[in-house]
Amino acid sequence: MAMASPPSGFIFNTMIGLCMLFYFFFFSEVPVADCSTIGVEYISRLLEIQDRERATASVQIAAAYGTLNRLIPSHSSSFQFNIIPKEHCGGESCFKLTNYPSVSEGGSPEILISGTTGVELLSGLHWYLKYWCGAHISWRKTGGVQLSSVPKSGSLPSIQDSGIVMKRPTPWSYYQNAVTSSYTFAWWDWERWEKEIDWMAIQGINLPLAFTGQEAIWQKVFQNFNITAADLNNFFGGPAFLAWSRMGNMHGWGGPLPQSWLDQQLILQKKILARTYELGMNPVLPAFSGNVPAALKLVYPSAKITHLGNWFTVWSDPRWCCTYLLDATDPLFIEIGKTFIRQQLTEYGRTSHIYNCDTFDENTPPVDDPEYISSLAAAIFSGMESGDDDAVWLMQGWLFTDDPFWKPPQMKALLHSIPVGKLVVLDLYAEVKPVWISSEQFYGVPYIWCMLHNFAGNIEMYGILDAIGSGPIDARLSKNSTMVGVGMSMEGIEQNPVVYDLMSEMAFRHNRVNIKTWIDLYAKRRYGRSVSSILDAWNILYHTVYNCTDGLNDKNRDVIVAFPDADPFSIALPLLSLNGRYHHDNYPSSGKAIYELGDSYNYPHIWYSTSEVIRALELFIASGDQLSESSTYRYDLVDLTRQALAKYANQLFLKVIEAYQLGNLPAVSHLSQKFLGLVEDMDTLLACHDGFLLGPWLESAKQLAQNEEQKKQFEWNARTQITMWFDNTEEEASLLRDYGNKYWSGLLRYYYGPRAAVYFKFLIQSLEKGDGFRLKEWRREWIKLTNDWQSSRNVFAIKSNGNALNISRWLYEKYLKDLDSLHQSSPGYLKESELFPSS
Repeated sequence: MAMASPPSGFIFNTMIGLCMLFYFFFFSEVPVADCSTIGVEYISRLLEIQDRERATASVQIAAAYGTLNRLIPSHSSSFQFNIIPKEHCGGESCFKLTNYPSVSEGGSPEILISGTTGVELLSGLHWYLKYWCGAHISWRKTGGVQLSSVPKSGSLPSIQDSGIVMKRPTPWSYYQNAVTSSYTFAWWDWERWEKEIDWMAIQGINLPLAFTGQEAIWQKVFQNFNITAADLNNFFGGPAFLAWSRMGNMHGWGGPLPQSWLDQQLILQKKILARTYELGMNPVLPAFSGNVPAALKLVYPSAKITHLGNWFTVWSDPRWCCTYLLDATDPLFIEIGKTFIRQQLTEYGRTSHIYNCDTFDENTPPVDDPEYISSLAAAIFSGMESGDDDAVWLMQGWLFTDDPFWKPPQMKALLHSIPVGKLVVLDLYAEVKPVWISSEQFYGVPYIWCMLHNFAGNIEMYGILDAIGSGPIDARLSKNSTMVGVGMSMEGIEQNPVVYDLMSEMAFRHNRVNIKTWIDLYAKRRYGRSVSSILDAWNILYHTVYNCTDGLNDKNRDVIVAFPDADPFSIALPLLSLNGRYHHDNYPSSGKAIYELGDSYNYPHIWYSTSEVIRALELFIASGDQLSESSTYRYDLVDLTRQALAKYANQLFLKVIEAYQLGNLPAVSHLSQKFLGLVEDMDTLLACHDGFLLGPWLESAKQLAQNEEQKKQFEWNARTQITMWFDNTEEEASLLRDYGNKYWSGLLRYYYGPRAAVYFKFLIQSLEKGDGFRLKEWRREWIKLTNDWQSSRNVFAIKSNGNALNISRWLYEKYLKDLDSLHQSSPGYLKESELFPSS
C-alpha cells in the first residue's frame, strides 16, 4: 500500500494508525457482486430516463468545483474531477479515488476523483477528506467544518496504487420531510440554500424534496379554474405554516401571503432546482393531493368536495379549521393534477419525473372499502401521469406507521392500485418502526429505508446509532427486498450531527458498521485530534443518549420547553422502584422506568442513565483545555451541558410539585426559585454558541419582508411556530402548544422562564391562602403571556457571547457535581438538606 507520511495534526500520529484506519473502512467494505434488489429492477426505467436527461458532464463538473471552492478554497487545485459512465462501475452509481497520474509542483492536482454524477464526485471528495485527512463536515449551526487536519495543498496523503471504488448499493439517497420546509427552511434565502445544497451533495444526497415556491405555481393553476388571487388569501397558510396548509391540515393561519412572498419564493425555487440539476440530483416536485380552496366549491358546485374535520383546533374556527378535499374520483381532480404538473414543467423547464403526494397523511379515507381506496389512489396517480407520461409517485409512509386505519387489505389496495415501478414509498420511521418487515416488503412495492429521528426541530441529544448502522443493510439483504434507497426524513435539521454523519454514509455502505470503531474515528475527525478523555466520553454517549431502544417517539417534553398545563395534584410522583431505592433519574437497575402517570402530565422521555451522561460531561469539560478553540467541541459541550441540565430540571420540577403536595411553602418557594435560576443560567449557556440562538430565526424572517407590515407578520409567524400555534381562547390553550419547542437563548430567559414563574406564583398563592390551585387563572395568565410574547418586537442577539468552557464548568459545579447525594432519599420524604441544598 503506497501512502504518504501522515501529515502534522492528522487524527492519527503514526503510520500504523493510518493503515488500520484505511483497512477497516475500505478492505472490510467489499461490495457484493450484485447489489441490486427486486425494487431496483422495478424502477429501472425511471433510472434510465434520469441518467439520459441528466446535465452534461461539463456542467456537473463545474458545479462540483463550485462546491469544492466554497468548502476548501485553499485546495481548489488539489483535486481533479471526472464524470464516468455507470458501465465503469458495473452499471452502478459510484465514485473512484486514485492518485493523480503525475504530481509535480504546487498547484497541480494530487487526487483524481471520478464519479457517475456531480453528487458522486463530491461524495468521493468527502470520503477522502474524512478517511485520509481526518476532516469533518457538519452544518454551521452544529459546529461547522473541521478542516484543520487537512494537510496543505501539495502534501495530501496518497491513495493506495490500486485506488478506491465505492458503489452505491441502492440508487437513491433521499432527503427531507414534508414539514422540514417549515420547521427549518421557512426563512432561508439563496445564500443559506446554496450552503445546504453543497452539504447535500457532499453527503451523497441525490433525491431531495423541492417544495419551495409552489404557492406561486398554485396561484397560476387555480386561475385556470376561475379562482382569483383573493380567493387564495384564506387558502395558503402563513410563511411559517405552509407545510400544514399544503397537507390540508389547516388553511389561512398566519396568512395571507403577500404577492411579493409568492414571487420571491418562486425565484428561489428556480435557483434551487437549477443547482440541484447541475449537480446531477433528482429533485422531487410536489403533485396535487386534492387539497383545494373553499371557493372551488362555489365555482364547481357539483364537484365531489368534502369538508374535512377538525385538526387540533380548540373550537373548530372556520377561519383556519376544516379544509376542503376534492375526491380523487371526480374528473376535476385529474384536470387539476395535470395542470399543476404541466405548470411546473412550464416554469422550471424540466423535471426528474418523480413527484411527492400525501393525500392520506393525517387525512383518513371516509370508508375502508379496498375497492374505493384503490380507485382513489389510481385517480391520484392519473393526475400525475396525465401531466407527465413518465411520472412516478413518491409517497411518505407515515400513514402506515401512525394510522390504525391502514390494515393489510387497505394497504394492499392502495399500494397495488399503481403499476409496479410507478410508486415508491418512504419507510419514514424505519430506524424505530420499520414497516417493510410487517408488510412483507410493502407487499412488493419499492421503498426507501428512512431515518426520521427528529420531530419538529426539537433540540435533544438522541439517536439509535446501532439501528442506523445495520437497518439499511438488513433491509437490502432481506429476502425479496424491494428497497431502492436510504433516506433522512427528519422534521428539523441542525441538531445531533453524529447521527446524520453516520446516516449519510449508509448510502455507500454494503456491510453493517462497527459503531464502536466508527464512533472513535468520529470523535477524532470531529475535533481534529485524538484526546483520550473525549473518546471515553463519546463511548458513554454511544451507549446512552445514542442508544435509545425503547421504541418510543422522542418528542421533547422537557419541563422547561413543554411546561405542563396541569393541576399540581394531578401530577403523580414516581413510585418506589422494585429494589426499594430511587435512582436519581428514576430508573431502577432493570433500566425500566416505573411511573404512575397522571392524566394531564406527560413525563419527559428518558431512556438512559443520567449519571452516566453527567460522567461524559465531566470528561468533556476535562478535555476543554485541549479543545476549547474548536467550534465543533464548543457546540457539543454546550449541547451536552444543556442535555444534563434539562433532565436535572425535570427532576427539580417534580421536587417543587412534591413539596406543594406536602404543603411545604418554604420548600416550594426555594425550589421554584432554584428552577427559575436554572432556566436563566441555561440561557446564558446557550448564548455561548451560534447554534442555540433565537435571534437568527427571527431576524431571517424579517429579512425576507418587503415592508414594515410584512416584518410584523413574518416575525409573528416565526414566534408563533415555536411556542403556541393555532387558535386559543383566554382560558383554553392551543392543542399544538410547544410542539415546535427549542432550546434557544432568548427563548428561555424571556418566554419559558416567565411562563414557569407564573405557574409557581399560583402554587405559592395556593399554599399561602390555603385554597386549591387556580387552574383557570393560571391558564389565563399563561396564555396572555404567550400571545403578548408572540406579538412583541424585541430584538435578540444573532451572534454568540460567552466562554462555553467556563460557563459549562461553572454550571456543572453549581448543579451537577453533587447530584447523586441530592437524590438518595425517597421523593416522598424530603430531607431538610434536600429542600435547601447549598447549591
